[in-house]
Amino acid sequence: MEEREPEIQRWTAKRKATVVLEVLKGKTTGVEACRKYGIRQSELEGWTKRFLEGGENSLRSNPREERAEYEARIKELQAKVGELVLERDVLKKRWAQIRESEEKT
Repeated sequence: MEEREPEIQRWTAKRKATVVLEVLKGKTTGVEACRKYGIRQSELEGWTKRFLEGGENSLRSNPREERAEYEARIKELQAKVGELVLERDVLKKRWAQIRESEEKT
């Protein structure tokens, strides 16, 4: 008889995805997974449905808005590029001034 895993109070998206993938890959049946992990069949069915619709992200308690995250990251990186270009331009001008003053002396 298979031992039951210790009860988990909070199921992370990654843990849910692992259980769903075990079932989808045929490593275990839904009934066996429910027994092993102490979850209801309806819970597993819900996880499976959500997983198939949107992958691991859909199993999170607060699914991330991936597009919004990417857009925010793009804005961050664009701002950083702007800062670096400005810094480069200032350094170029300063370097030219230094070279010019050295040539005069």
